[in-house]
Amino acid sequence: MAREMLVNVAESEECRVAVVENGSLEELYVERASQGAHVGNIYKGKVANIEAGIQAAFIDFGTGKNGFLHISDLHPRYFSGKGGKEDTQVENIGRRKALKERPPIQSCLRKGREIVVQVTKEGVKTKGPTLSTYLALPGKYLVMMPWMRRQGVSHKIEDEDERKRLREILNELDPPKGQGFIIRTAGYGCSKKDIQNDLRYLQRLWRAIEKRIDSEGRLGELYQESDLVFRALRDVFDNKITKILCDSEAVTRKIRDFLSIVMPRLQRRVHYYDDKMPLFHKYKIEEEIAKIQARRVELKGGGSVVIEQTEAMVAIDVNSGRSKTQKSAELTAYESNVEAAKEIARQLKLRDLGGLIVCDFIDMRNARHRKEVERAFRAATKTDRARSKILPISRFGVVEMTRQRMRPSLQSSTYLACPHCAGTGFVKSHESLAIEIIRLLNLSASDKRIKRVELSVSPEVADYLHNQKRAVILEIEQASEKRINIHSMADYVGEKHDLVCYNDRGTVVKL
Repeated sequence: MAREMLVNVAESEECRVAVVENGSLEELYVERASQGAHVGNIYKGKVANIEAGIQAAFIDFGTGKNGFLHISDLHPRYFSGKGGKEDTQVENIGRRKALKERPPIQSCLRKGREIVVQVTKEGVKTKGPTLSTYLALPGKYLVMMPWMRRQGVSHKIEDEDERKRLREILNELDPPKGQGFIIRTAGYGCSKKDIQNDLRYLQRLWRAIEKRIDSEGRLGELYQESDLVFRALRDVFDNKITKILCDSEAVTRKIRDFLSIVMPRLQRRVHYYDDKMPLFHKYKIEEEIAKIQARRVELKGGGSVVIEQTEAMVAIDVNSGRSKTQKSAELTAYESNVEAAKEIARQLKLRDLGGLIVCDFIDMRNARHRKEVERAFRAATKTDRARSKILPISRFGVVEMTRQRMRPSLQSSTYLACPHCAGTGFVKSHESLAIEIIRLLNLSASDKRIKRVELSVSPEVADYLHNQKRAVILEIEQASEKRINIHSMADYVGEKHDLVCYNDRGTVVKL
């Protein structure tokens, strides 16, 4: 099974990292210089406002948009409510205080208090970033959690013997008190030396951050997360990836330098791509990216998946489509649903879709088939790095799930809402728009101050008015003794139109 990582940084404005398995795009990460990622960054902030009704505070951390901090993300060291030195309270990893055991946020924080926060989710549209005071510093094999205690192992490592071995290694290394550690999925099978090197690196990093916390007198950044290339090497790259191709010679050298420290034996897998054909075109990744931007995804079996992203949720519908199987309707639905389940899991990763997701599969009468589709869906989402929770499939073939939203979706970061349809994907028909315009013309005709009306519309609507509504407009002119001029504007699209009224002196009259 050929698995490769492609790094496209030839254009300085955008960095893209793709993971390709047997020629199929499995993972895609995009970051633009203009959008500035904040997730993972640590800041010194100040409480700007406290909303007791929702038990949350808004934090000014120096980026221009206040972040959202809920009481469930407030570390016990801030529970004292004092403005000075924080309490030295620590919690066990995986054992946070329950919401009902936490004091009201208004008794913990006050306006103007300084606080150390980490961005856990990017802001979406008008919403600001989500913050937490539970800090996490990721390494290659470990995640350090300052102000926590005990150690943990990623739930994705299911082998009990391996979990026991990794816990023993951590205990032998004897991490200092007040620092918790979690062994990441990438730590599976790694040596004691690898873990020890990672632990030392994270401890040096935390000491540097602590110095900045004490010395920094103003709001701002204390720690910046690595750029996309190095995050991908840290979080995505593993032994299963047989080759890394990068189209920038300078970045290729940096990747080799990074791996020489973290995974020296694997740096030979890094290659500089210097072909004239762009890297993503060579591997047909651009075609795959164009497909994942589409609303409809065609399945090999003849069915299709339709994905609709709304403000409240993501709605996904499965259609049997052109499926030409001679089997029964039940078997056709079952096979289409199994194929769709795998594709939906893939699309959720590629599009970075998060929040509430509802998947409407084709109806199946057989309970065993419904269970099999649910099992296939859960298995397909296991490779997803984002946390998700999936409810059992209903009798109607509906699956409800939530998926961790770390950043805005690929669609919202790549596209702007259409100014003509306001992002709905629909514009009024020429007939509907003409009817609305006739109503406005009648309103203008009823105003005694108005003597002339100048109407500007798109060429298509102008043609419709001149041909289909000529008699109606002529009747309005004759009855009101007013002149109506219709202008065809080539740069007007969809519903855009302007209606300007003038009096007998040529002055604009407002309706």
